Amino acid sequence: MNPQSGIKSSTENKTPSPLTEIHQKIDIGVKAAIANAIERHRKLGESISIWQEGKVVTLTAEQIPSPNLENKS
Repeated sequence: MNPQSGIKSSTENKTPSPLTEIHQKIDIGVKAAIANAIERHRKLGESISIWQEGKVVTLTAEQIPSPNLENKS
């Protein structure tokens, strides 16, 4: 909703549609790229910033959790 006018935008009235096959492939690719970038930062000793509990938090490389190898196939 546009707070100034009180009018709902057209996107607010739409219900989410199920992901198509291409959307699922894009989603998988984006998640893999993010995981690779985070792991690269951890290995190189670089910090990352994340959104946590409503604010930006910077994690040192030591604070970045190792990837969960059980979920990889």
